[in-house]
Amino acid sequence: MSSTQVKISVPSNHLMPLLLGERDEVLRTIEAAFPSVVIHVRGNEIALDGDGSVEQVANLLEDLVVLVEQGQRLDPGMVRRSVEMVRRDERPAEVLSAEVLRPVRGRPVRPKSSGQKRYVDAIRDNVITFGLGPAGTGKSWLAVAMAVQSLQAKEVDRIILTRPAVEAGERLGFLPGDLMAKVDPYLRPLWDALHDMVGLETAAKLLERGAVEVAPLAFMRGRTLNGSFIILDEAQNTTPEQMKMFLTRIGFGSKAVITGDTTQVDVGGGRSGLGGLEKILADIDGLGWVHLGSGDVVRHRIVQDIVNAYERATPSPKA
Repeated sequence: MSSTQVKISVPSNHLMPLLLGERDEVLRTIEAAFPSVVIHVRGNEIALDGDGSVEQVANLLEDLVVLVEQGQRLDPGMVRRSVEMVRRDERPAEVLSAEVLRPVRGRPVRPKSSGQKRYVDAIRDNVITFGLGPAGTGKSWLAVAMAVQSLQAKEVDRIILTRPAVEAGERLGFLPGDLMAKVDPYLRPLWDALHDMVGLETAAKLLERGAVEVAPLAFMRGRTLNGSFIILDEAQNTTPEQMKMFLTRIGFGSKAVITGDTTQVDVGGGRSGLGGLEKILADIDGLGWVHLGSGDVVRHRIVQDIVNAYERATPSPKA
């Protein structure tokens, strides 16, 4: 088998430590992913020698250079996801450079996988987007980021966060405090994401002036939601009747994102509002479906391993 040789020049010497990672952890991750490619680093030049995978490694390194030039910090998880992208002939720089929002603190919100990029694009392009996948795939986080971006751009007048309070049932009325206090345990993940995006003080002001509304799904009945960005979280715990009710609330100038994990259905009798819905709504324009998987998990590596283990052990639910 013939050997292929490629040389890559890194534009600046100060980028090389960022590209290789602390104690060369990024380099080691790439070497482990492509064992048939020999990588030599000298100064600001990287030489590759090996089989047909050399071109993939070259594309990977070129894109990682672009990311560190933008100020992004590489870590083994990002590199592993980038490896999977180049193996699918995708360019990591195009996926990971797409900025969704600059929060008040922390790093800009960006997709961290090609699945997340498809999800963000679907939200941008559709009136209603279903984001389905396991824990840790960023479904709720990215939905809130897109909602805040739309509010800041004055594309919508308000953000509505809602979720079925399945565990509450009769108990919801016995929880202490006002409505916000009662629904807080159920909507806390969305509320926490909003705090991260705009800060606690701004979130409180948005809530006070009605630019953000937090309510259990039951409170949507009878309303028409115009000029709103609506996020329905944990939608696998809606009943079919609740899902129909929610989808028919959406009015002019509104956008909705419905997130769910069909492997975690807690609704009574297992009658999930997501069951069979993709087939029912398949031919409707302005409606998008994005299925995220274990490769889109951006939490600790062990979460991805756990999701993979469950996927191997559990038959795929019917759409």
